[in-house]
Amino acid sequence: AMAESVARAGCALLRALLRFAFMVANNAVAIPSYVLYLLALQPLRLLDSARFWYLEGVLFKWLLAMVASWGWWAGYTVVEWGDDVKAVSEDEAVVLVNHQATGDVCTLMMCLQDKGTVVRHMMWLMDHIFKYTNFGIVSLIHGDFFIRQGRAHRDQQLGLLKEHLEKYYRSRNRKWIVLFPEGGFLRKRRETSQAFAKKNNLPFLKHVTLPRLGATEVILKTLVPKQENGTIASGNTVIKESKSKGLQWVIDTTIAYPKGEPIDIQTWILGYRQPTVTHVHYRVFPIKDVPAEPEALAHWLYQRFIEKEDLLTHFYETGAFPPLQGQTKAVSRAMTLSNLWLVGIQSFAFLSGGMWYCIFQYFYHCLF
Repeated sequence: AMAESVARAGCALLRALLRFAFMVANNAVAIPSYVLYLLALQPLRLLDSARFWYLEGVLFKWLLAMVASWGWWAGYTVVEWGDDVKAVSEDEAVVLVNHQATGDVCTLMMCLQDKGTVVRHMMWLMDHIFKYTNFGIVSLIHGDFFIRQGRAHRDQQLGLLKEHLEKYYRSRNRKWIVLFPEGGFLRKRRETSQAFAKKNNLPFLKHVTLPRLGATEVILKTLVPKQENGTIASGNTVIKESKSKGLQWVIDTTIAYPKGEPIDIQTWILGYRQPTVTHVHYRVFPIKDVPAEPEALAHWLYQRFIEKEDLLTHFYETGAFPPLQGQTKAVSRAMTLSNLWLVGIQSFAFLSGGMWYCIFQYFYHCLF
């Protein structure tokens, strides 16, 4: 038995090292290739900006699929619950997600892959620390927004976010904007949030924290279409007319890990945890149901996180999410990725790396 457990540990270590080596090689070819392709396409950016950002979106989706593949091949899969968000994949939406660990971002990168063109057109709001990761250069080019947490930076950051949205959201044809309103990981923010709740007579939450309101408020104010008299568009007619003119949905997304044990990015890369199914629940709200007035919006957002608390409590007790309102049975859908497609884009990345290497070698020999 002892020998068997040593052998098993040795196999797990070897597998982790091989996965890590593959991931390093993957990053070493894919990220520089993305940057070099976009540098080569700069003339197109001047001539036809829309086509340039279309191609950038395709490359961005492939890069995110590579990250998804590391988890997918380790057996970290996703089961989805609630509303079918594929139905709104071509519309503009703001996606609010609870935050437990670094693996949440990887989970989203995976489960949004099969939602039409969403990944190509999405914008992420991330903690500024992500700027310094290997993926930082990609996010900077793509036009994601890095937000600095903390009261000292709040007003300045919200002003910068507004400018960023006005400058890049429409011009780059962005559709979905993803943010984590809790402003940090659950374990780090839980105590502060519970103290704030107690002081302000708000519910005591264990599985989520109360959301911070600033970024959501700025996004809605900047991106929701206004009518002539300055009120938010409401009623189907206006929403239909403003198909390309503003946010139409809020997608409340709740990520649940079995036994409440989140996957972090190290696990995603090294694959040392047993295959795990992560559960993702969606609830879609039309923008006309979201109040614009700050106090009412704050109440509405708090309600969403109180609802998340109930969803997660139910999940941890039963292993499933409850049915949506008006349904008798909760329906889950296994999210799938094509291995053939993943192998295809990985091959493209390595071939691209080889091609750029040959080009540099050629120019080096010509010059020297």
